[in-house]
Amino acid sequence: MGLPRIGITSSTVATEGPRVDAAHRGHVDGVVAAGGLPVVLPQLGPDLVEPTLECIDGLLVPGTGEGALQDDFARALVRAAVAAGLPVLGVGSGHHVVNLALGGALDPDVAAGPAVEAAHQVRLAPGALLAAVVGTTSLEIACVRSGVVRQAGAGLQVVARSGDGRVVGVEGVGDLRVLGVQWCPEVALEHPAHAAVFEWLVREAAVHPDAEVVDLVRADEVGPVPPARSVQLTFS
Repeated sequence: MGLPRIGITSSTVATEGPRVDAAHRGHVDGVVAAGGLPVVLPQLGPDLVEPTLECIDGLLVPGTGEGALQDDFARALVRAAVAAGLPVLGVGSGHHVVNLALGGALDPDVAAGPAVEAAHQVRLAPGALLAAVVGTTSLEIACVRSGVVRQAGAGLQVVARSGDGRVVGVEGVGDLRVLGVQWCPEVALEHPAHAAVFEWLVREAAVHPDAEVVDLVRADEVGPVPPARSVQLTFS
């Protein structure tokens, strides 16, 4: 078997010439350092979602920089990847894309702030997959994209918050191999905790689930995760 192929959704770069769909070098480096093969995915139409998934083993969603609400192709890829049982990692504004793809919502009352904020501490739920991946329950994040997740998508639970209570991390429940972090681990790959999220994705991508092991949750099933299945995030 070759290297796990990680599809990276692209951003449109403003140029005076033809449209250019590109990937941030940090995302490429994060995948390579973790032992994966990055595959940059141009923004295509809905008829090419399924063929695209046939070319990858895992999906990295950084967000396009154009706003999660406009990221239709990436959201379609997330839904299809979840249905196929592929691992999905959303970082930065891609955290919003993943939540929206699974029927979550952003807070309409929170005005968009700066794209990058000063580094600060976030708290992760003890016992959560994300805490196990990064190896800590308190982490200094490199930056945070603007916008706030008000409700996690179906099949996701909140497992990390900033000091002011904003949702900055979600993960899949049960068979859903999904992580979403509202920070930019690609700018701090020298720190093991940040490199670890890419390592999780590549490691999971090397494991191929049986066909139809995961059923795609419907948007109308969005709601709080049942207490018996949730990880409680407490603040001391």
